[in-house]
Amino acid sequence: MKAIILAAGEGADISPFSDTRPISMIGVAGRTLLDNTFALLKNAGINDIFVVVGHKSEKLIERLQEQDHNGLNLHYVEQKRKLGIGDAVLKVKNKISPGEYFMLLYGDTLTAENIFNKVQQSFHAFKCPVASICLPPSNQMFGNVFLNARMEITKIIEKPKGNNLGNYVLSGVFVLSSSFFKLLESSGKSMEKALKKVVAGEGLRASMWEDEWLDVVYPWEILTANKMIMDSWQESSIAKSATLEANVTLQGIVHIEPGTIIKSGAVLEGPCCIGEGSYIGNNSLVRSYTSVGKNCSVGSGVELKNCVVMDNSQIGRLSFVGDSVLGENVDMGAGCMTVNRAVDWKPISVKNGKRSIKTGMKKLGAFLGDGVVVGAGNTLQPGMVVPPGKILPACYTVSQK
Repeated sequence: MKAIILAAGEGADISPFSDTRPISMIGVAGRTLLDNTFALLKNAGINDIFVVVGHKSEKLIERLQEQDHNGLNLHYVEQKRKLGIGDAVLKVKNKISPGEYFMLLYGDTLTAENIFNKVQQSFHAFKCPVASICLPPSNQMFGNVFLNARMEITKIIEKPKGNNLGNYVLSGVFVLSSSFFKLLESSGKSMEKALKKVVAGEGLRASMWEDEWLDVVYPWEILTANKMIMDSWQESSIAKSATLEANVTLQGIVHIEPGTIIKSGAVLEGPCCIGEGSYIGNNSLVRSYTSVGKNCSVGSGVELKNCVVMDNSQIGRLSFVGDSVLGENVDMGAGCMTVNRAVDWKPISVKNGKRSIKTGMKKLGAFLGDGVVVGAGNTLQPGMVVPPGKILPACYTVSQK
């Protein structure tokens, strides 16, 4: 069976990280969301994969071309204009043979366990189109579905309003037949209308997903995704070429990639991961649910707590980064601090662009886009969003004047 991954969307709500990359290229727990999807598809026996690219496509295409994909047969198809999900699906129409079934999935959703195995099992049991469904914490943001006793989907509401909510939502994985392309064309490229025609026609069966599932919509959900993957780890992994000096303390499950240098006195509390070629300075504390990307530098005496630091970033000595996400090529000077709670412990809101979004979280740090420079001595308030390339001057208490 072939798989189609939809990875063309812009994802404005997850800015500043979607400003410089597709959502599927966001890194968590040592690899991108897309890498996680590839691994699960391969384990499910699906090797022929088409990725529909659009927003910041050059970064995704470069990754597909340079990476060794361990036997996967990867292709990309470009959606050059932002014409919606239905148009993106139709870009792959000529890749699917008449009468053939294919798997369709969204590139910004995440599971730690293998949802694709489950959907395939349901397809072979029902022998008809299948949609994966799940029970999220909130169902207002997703396509709601209604079922009968035979697990047949009877109704789909894409954007429910008021109290017209179902218990289950579409979790972004389908097995559909090649005839779905004609339904899309006759529905004005509307996914909702085309799926409703499947329901009314040959039928659409539900494949119940009961494990964790996440649609990565907001920047703080990168931390949730990171935790979800790390919680699934069963054992530690330390590369032979990694250098751990004397008096390094490892607690719990840790993943340490090749070429990493961990200096004397550092403490790593798992689950956590340190990417290839990165440096962790003397007496640093890397606490649980921290992911440090490739070729990063963490100075001496730094504390990292429940944070994602993407590739090629550096953090100066005696800094604290907690409950935060740092993009690629971020340069944080010495003695910086991300404050991760309000003094009154009220839930933190994040102002992203002109919108202020209530997170419901009492602990949340900062979100720094790619290429941000934070001068020494800065203190960043809870929920702060810094756009890519922004330079924050060093914070001095005494000037030459």
